[in-house]
Amino acid sequence: MKLVSDFKDFLIDTVNLNQTRLDRLEERIETIKDFVRGSEWEPRISTFIEQGSWAHDTIIRPVDGGEFDADLLVKVCAVDGWSAAQYVKELGRLFLDSGRYGDKTVVYDYCVTITYADDCKIDIAPLVMDREYQGTLEVCNKRKDEFEGSQPVEYTRWMREKNGYSGNNSFRKATRLIKYIRDIKKRFSCQSVLLTTLIGHRIEWFDKDSSAFSDTPSALQTIIGRLDDWLQVRPNKPEVPNPALPSQDFADLWNDTQYANFRNFVHKYRKWIDEAINATTRSESIEKWRKVFGDEFAKGENVK
Repeated sequence: MKLVSDFKDFLIDTVNLNQTRLDRLEERIETIKDFVRGSEWEPRISTFIEQGSWAHDTIIRPVDGGEFDADLLVKVCAVDGWSAAQYVKELGRLFLDSGRYGDKTVVYDYCVTITYADDCKIDIAPLVMDREYQGTLEVCNKRKDEFEGSQPVEYTRWMREKNGYSGNNSFRKATRLIKYIRDIKKRFSCQSVLLTTLIGHRIEWFDKDSSAFSDTPSALQTIIGRLDDWLQVRPNKPEVPNPALPSQDFADLWNDTQYANFRNFVHKYRKWIDEAINATTRSESIEKWRKVFGDEFAKGENVK
């Protein structure tokens, strides 16, 4: 059974990031923007761009009660003579030297991370525009001291287009549920951008208004089924190109063992999801959905 109403409650009560934390995130982001704008950081700021799960509306509540991540790009004009590493290092120094952020700051390869204890992490990354010629966008790899092409706005546009094909916001809802399975089960590794891309490629324009995406459990079953079909005919790690920048292969985020493990568990979870939908009684269906999602699904209902 689909238990559509239970899925709605499960998303609201357990999976989705609650509005209070989203509001607090927005406030902190605005404060960070004001801080960078008012600083002496040399690059001229063009704009700020939301990126990742936060921008895509697929962010979920941490399953362990810890921090969630949000990504913010600082789009800047190129500075003559600056290396890729310099953009990240100088941005990091700006935060490390401040009274407000110094003890919350860590500088990584691509970004500066601000950690708010037991709440969230905000990654701020420079995005350099028009460095070599007009129209280019590049993130900065501090460790390799290299510029790398990026198209964050185009990727978000692609994801929103796929969500529009699915109808009822079901692409986003199914993505959140699959991320929840990943985090609660801890049986496979798949970074969110790679997972979102794999899911997005399972939806096409002709799916719009189809029964395959008529509700959340149907969308979940359709996506997992199509993903499993795609994976099973690819025993070796395939390419997963960035739809907005085909030269970038998101499959590089896996090693061969991680891919094989992901492939095996998607196959297993597909079977469990099919069994839950095919169950003939509500009690049996809840029991089988709990096998997928844990005891938080249809919480409080005794099915023993």
